[in-house]
Amino acid sequence: MDSSQIQTLITMILYIGVVIGIGVYFAKRANENSENYYLGGRSLGPWVAAFSAEASDMSGWLLMGLPGLAYWTGLADAFWTAAGLAIGTYINWLIVARRLRHYSEIAGNAITLPDFFSNRFHEKKKVIMTISSLFILIFFCVYASSCFVTCGKLFSSLFGVNYQTMMIIGALFVVVYTFLGGFLAESASDFMQAVVMVLALVIILVLGTIAAGGIGEVFANLKAIPGYLEFFNISTPVLNEAGEQVIQNGVPLFGEAAPYSIISALSMLAWGLGYFGMPQVLLRFMAIRHKDELKKSRRIATVWVIISLAAAILIGFIGRAYIPTQFVTNSDAENVFSYLASILMHPLFAGLVSAGILAATISSSDSYLLIAASAFSKNLWQRIFRKDASDKEIMHVGRAVLLIIAFLGAVIAMDEDSIIFTIVSFAWAGFGATFGPLMLFSLFWKRTTRAGAVAGMLSGGAMVFIWNFLIKPMGGVWGIYELLPAFIISSIFIVVVSLISKEPDEQIKREFEEAKKA
Repeated sequence: MDSSQIQTLITMILYIGVVIGIGVYFAKRANENSENYYLGGRSLGPWVAAFSAEASDMSGWLLMGLPGLAYWTGLADAFWTAAGLAIGTYINWLIVARRLRHYSEIAGNAITLPDFFSNRFHEKKKVIMTISSLFILIFFCVYASSCFVTCGKLFSSLFGVNYQTMMIIGALFVVVYTFLGGFLAESASDFMQAVVMVLALVIILVLGTIAAGGIGEVFANLKAIPGYLEFFNISTPVLNEAGEQVIQNGVPLFGEAAPYSIISALSMLAWGLGYFGMPQVLLRFMAIRHKDELKKSRRIATVWVIISLAAAILIGFIGRAYIPTQFVTNSDAENVFSYLASILMHPLFAGLVSAGILAATISSSDSYLLIAASAFSKNLWQRIFRKDASDKEIMHVGRAVLLIIAFLGAVIAMDEDSIIFTIVSFAWAGFGATFGPLMLFSLFWKRTTRAGAVAGMLSGGAMVFIWNFLIKPMGGVWGIYELLPAFIISSIFIVVVSLISKEPDEQIKREFEEAKKA
């Protein structure tokens, strides 16, 4: 390891020290009871709620996956995905946040998503709670693995260290940190990390643009790549037998532009639907201090998302113009952000920017582990297996589950050729289709029944697997993002089964009407 790498590492270690300090600071309060540990006592202010929601949502794929996607195939996929996310962010804060904040208190002061769904329908046998908890455990294993892949790729590319070793070290750090402070520490550090993330993006965007000769020069170079800057075409790198892009006379080769249909654009816009079922975002709605502060949070979150997504895509473009032959595989292209930081900045500042990637990873993975742990300890252990479990026992069980989820995520992340964007897209679809339609119908349709809720979750979750592994490989019109068909199927099942099953009782209807007053 040379001196510049040592300086970069020192900056990152200092950053990690600050994050651990936040965990220690909140540890005492977090360990007072499970509500504080898992929901922070509903005490988040508007800035912390907004920044922590978006930081935990975006994860490492914002700084690695999205720039890598833009670098590899150009504008179309990256733009339509980002547009869907920006629109989804705004609508979710606009129509879901306020009512969920109010309804979660009415529905037995719910502090987890399975709690809310179960209480909303006055369950006695806890079927909804069990199903939703199991889906959370499954999809957060996948989500956690994407974060660990980010850690492995980041440290491997920066320091030339073995990928698997650094991935495991990153996973251990996240586990220790989440153990310490719970939801409050997670949300407070996410606020800081959201600031670091957006600053890192903007700084590299500016420096990269200057180094590449200015924005005009960047786009002049990219126009020469067939389909790269088009909304309804996509660039196609020419690959050799090893799956690497062919470089000829120092120039990467591209084939003819491939068509990008309106259906493909709509399927990527469907990323926005995922927000309605994303536990790490919905929990922030439930935890905000007062519902009247949500308007301010909505504006903050939307501005942050638009700036961050736009900067991430442009960094991918700059990388393709400035270092066109540096990355010859789709997986390697996800290192474009960290590589630009290492060659454009002083090592100490490069370490801070790289800490932005680490920030994104930590802010997401601690959310995923904490929510998965609460799904088991609060919803399955306390409600079904050990109804007389003490609060301390619940927290011990949650931490044990946290370790198991982290272990499974690390096992999935062992493959260093994993593509972060692909892993995240599957988990995103899983949550969006399993919980998204049910959340909307639960909040806005009084006729939704318990049977409809069960049917919606099962059909949506199952369709994500069926479409991704069986139907999508057929290609053509079937190659659309699995979230869109799964979301539609889930919605249909909720409506049809609710209409043919017995109407909700009067108490459920009264609570629904009370929630409407939010």
